Formats: sequence, structure tokens, C-alpha cells
Amino acid sequence: MGAKDDWRPAPGWASTLSEARIMRATRPLTDRWRRVPVARRGATLLGVSFRPLQAEALGLDVSATLRTLLAYPIEIIRLGAYWNRIEPAPGAWRFDALDAQVDAAEQAGKRIILNVGALKTFGYPEFFAPEHHLKAPLREGALITPAGYPALVEAACAFIARVVARYRERSAVVAWQVEHEAVDPLGMEHSWRLAAAFVGEEVAAARAADPTRPILMNGFQPTSLAVRAQQWWRTRDQGDSLVVAQRLADIVGIDYYPRHALVGLGARTIYLDGSASATQRATRRWARGWLASPTNDDDGGDQAPRFQRRVMISEGQAEPWETATTPPSHSANAGAASCLPEHVIENYNQCMAWAQADGVGLYAYLFWGAEYWLRRQQSGDASYLQAFARLLELA
Repeated sequence: MGAKDDWRPAPGWASTLSEARIMRATRPLTDRWRRVPVARRGATLLGVSFRPLQAEALGLDVSATLRTLLAYPIEIIRLGAYWNRIEPAPGAWRFDALDAQVDAAEQAGKRIILNVGALKTFGYPEFFAPEHHLKAPLREGALITPAGYPALVEAACAFIARVVARYRERSAVVAWQVEHEAVDPLGMEHSWRLAAAFVGEEVAAARAADPTRPILMNGFQPTSLAVRAQQWWRTRDQGDSLVVAQRLADIVGIDYYPRHALVGLGARTIYLDGSASATQRATRRWARGWLASPTNDDDGGDQAPRFQRRVMISEGQAEPWETATTPPSHSANAGAASCLPEHVIENYNQCMAWAQADGVGLYAYLFWGAEYWLRRQQSGDASYLQAFARLLELA
């Protein structure tokens, strides 16, 4: 399966204007989140991603934040192995922080998905290769191939193997994630991309270190035509991360962000709102077809998956996506337009609806933004946390 097998329809612009919204970035909070119906989750596991760097950026204590989140009745949590923090200098390995996170999640009885990187891991700035493994910054516009960067791919595979070997005896670990939105450009800040062959070697390293657990790979699902067209153009040579995940992974994770800011205009902001986008219908068709199609064990492909194919929401938007990297924390009675407390539930409902409509059982749904909820609580607004708790109770 290559770029030609992309499940999304060809980019178009007919509905782009209908997806644009100009509105005030700061909105009054209401209690609407108390009345929004909550979809039943069925067998889907509910959980969060934990971002220690985001907790630090928000002024939170990392260990206390994790303990607070683990106290909620979630079933699964995603943790990240950040390469430049684990190997800050050549041969200097520091697993203390990640060990403590794994210990805490395991003691709380949660299942763990561990993102083993190597170069890209979830959470800003998403790129965590140590400087001593880069002779020079990756060239903008370049496709990072194993042939062009042999030392880097060797070091990345060695890092992945080391991380997997350290935690493969932990029964709480249920899957390894390789890279983050693996072959997509790094947002708008950088235009280099990892080649599918580079990522394929990393996947092989993870499988060799532990053949007993599935591999997760995730990708961003554009919910607006404008973003979809841009992503198609930037990844047209080898397909985007969801296309490559179909070829290499056992679990495909979808990153779902229906509302995000484009540019500020004084007190107002232009947003793209794809919550009702036809892209979701395309996702349903793709997921149903991929789950039902023969695995490469059956059709002679090169992936040779050992596990049942599964689809999950690896990131369900539950915090604002505004024009700043760190979401703004307004006064206790105001919130950001791109994600109000009721949207935490509504975004989840939308994913449950399209999955259940076509019988696509989601393996898990991971809420993105848990650290932000705690920062809001410190500012006197507990509504995000309360909306999350209500959802867990009723789902």
C-alpha cells in the first residue's frame, strides 16, 4: 500500500469557506457541558496522554500532575520516551523520570502505550533527537532517508531497542508507538520529513526487541478541506502518516482536532471548524476497509503483522488549539473558543458516532489536553475536569 492508496478523497475547495469561522477567541463559560449527552463507549478503552514537558510549561508539578490523572477511572495512558532527555550526552542514560512514570501507571492499574520515539514524540516541540546525534540541523525540505543519514537511523534504532528492552518485562505495557505522525512535516516550523524507509527500520528494531506486543503508529486526520489539501501536497510523494501507518503498524491511531485557530485579528480569530466535515465519512470507509482487508501475512506483503488490526483515537482534542503553542488560560469564567468544556464531550461523541455507525470498534480513545485541565483548575475553573469526570461516569 503506497501513497496511491490514500483513503481520503482528492482535495477540493468547495466547502473551505463554510469551514472558516471568525469569532472572539475568548468565550464566556457556560454549564452546557452538564447537559450534553454522552455516547456509550462499548469496549473502547478511555485514557489520556501524559506530557511532562507541557506540565512544566504550564507551571505544574510533573509528578503531582501524573498522580492526579491516574486517580481518575481511566484504563489506559500514553507515555513518551524523550530521547534528548534520556540521553542528554553521549552514553549518559537517564531513565529515572520515565521509570517513575511507568511505575506510577503500573501501580495505579493502568495499561500503558509507550511512545519509544525516536526522533518525534508527542508534545511540543515534538522533535527530540539529541544534538550529539546531529552533525547539523536536518535540512529543510529534505526527505530524511536511511541512505542519506545512516548514523542517525542507526542511533535511532539503537535507542528504540534500548527503551523496548528496558520496559518489555512490564506487563502493564500493551503497545509500543514508533515515532509521532511519523512521515508528516513537523508542523509549519520545519519542512523536512522522515522517509517511510527510515521509519520502517525503526519499526523493525522495535519488533526485533519485542515481538510480543503490537506497534502503534498515528497520524493527523485533517478535518477541513484547506488543511487536507495542504497535507496532501506536502506528503504526496510517499503518502502521509496515516497511509504509512496502514502499511507498517498493527494499531493505527487517528489524531482528531476539529477546531483550531489560524490567525488572530485583534480581539477576534479566524478558526477552521471541520466538526461536520465529509472527511469523517471518508475515515469511516477507510477504517472499515482496512480492518476487514487481509493482513500482509495473507497477501505476501513485507509487514508481516502478528496481531489483529485495530484503530484508535490517539489524540482526541480536549484542550484549545489557539495561535499560541501553550494554550491560554483565561479567567475562571472564560475559555478559548477552539475547545470549551462541552467540546471535550462533543469531540468524543463525534468519534464514537462515526465508529459505531459502521461497526468500527475503536480500541481506545485518548483525550489530549489533561495537563491543561489541571492548569485551569488552578485558575479557579474546574469545568474541564468536571466534564471529563462526567464523561467517564456516563460512558
